[in-house]
Amino acid sequence: METYPIPMIPGPVRVPPEILAAYQKDYGSADLEPEFLDLYNRTERELQQLFGTKNSVVIHTGEGMLVLWGALKSCLKPGDRVVAVANGVFSFGLAEMAEALGASVKVVPIPYNQTITDWQSIEVALADYRPKMITVVHCETPSGTLNPLEQLGKLKHEYEVPLLLADVVSSVGGAPVKVDEWGIDLALGGSQKVLSCPPDMSFVTVSDAAWEIIEQVNYPGYDAIRPFYAAQKTGAFPYTPYWQGLSALHIAAQRILDEGLEHSFQRHAQVADYCRQRLIKMGLSMYPARSAITAPTVSAVNLPEGIDWPEFDRRLRTRGLAVGGSYGPLAGKVFRLGHMGSQADLDLTTRALDVIEEVFRAI
Repeated sequence: METYPIPMIPGPVRVPPEILAAYQKDYGSADLEPEFLDLYNRTERELQQLFGTKNSVVIHTGEGMLVLWGALKSCLKPGDRVVAVANGVFSFGLAEMAEALGASVKVVPIPYNQTITDWQSIEVALADYRPKMITVVHCETPSGTLNPLEQLGKLKHEYEVPLLLADVVSSVGGAPVKVDEWGIDLALGGSQKVLSCPPDMSFVTVSDAAWEIIEQVNYPGYDAIRPFYAAQKTGAFPYTPYWQGLSALHIAAQRILDEGLEHSFQRHAQVADYCRQRLIKMGLSMYPARSAITAPTVSAVNLPEGIDWPEFDRRLRTRGLAVGGSYGPLAGKVFRLGHMGSQADLDLTTRALDVIEEVFRAI
């Protein structure tokens, strides 16, 4: 398998050496050693700071999709109503996941290159449908957009919706996430984006209202949230915990907090602005509409007509640069640079853009 010296894939991102080092240690049995529970509690407190919440944080072993499925399964029963605010591959995907569980889903569709502005349509859906849950994706990585969530939380309270579920996998740590202030009951995160770990850990914040519903639904699967309710009190976790992965996650969260959240946000915004300015100077155009909010963690770029994505990707890779294509209706039309976490670095981004400019000049 070839590796690339200029990694700009929008997740999993480049893993720093100090995080990789956590996987080279033998820690013993998490079920037997009190140090594991201390580490879990410490990591939870760190994640609470990243999420801006006092809610408990459940930390799972598994990639981010684990908590997406686990949160939906833990809170929804067949026939429950869901309003899905959808403007991209992952938010429409959340709607499909809820439907697969037997929920009745009303989608409020938004163009993939836009972010939420039509609050009236959302209000109408909430008033007419009276859902149990609202779903939304904060950062749509395939589109390079960032949805505003504060107003959605206010509407949740106004229309007395029990749960607001937000996928913040690609934003937490790189953009402000304010779970408590925005009224988010279930905020879903993953280790492989801004935290810059391998894709082996996922986590979800759980409000008191969500815990009540989780108890009522009583979903028992591997990805269930309910067994974690008493785990920190008893020290008994529902499956063998992954000590190495949790240790890496702790190191990653602490790195961001040591840098300072505001500084991390500024670093991501600075790199994103620089990246887009140079791409536009090359004559390329960004996929998000001008009226949309662009994500500080990923840039989505329109592939010019007449340029074949596989050939373009091959040319970049022969020069050591790995970027990402996109998914669904954007496949073959959009390419993406992931400037998040360890890759939110001006030098690395400059090297990547130099390669892109060289390839476009040669086409």
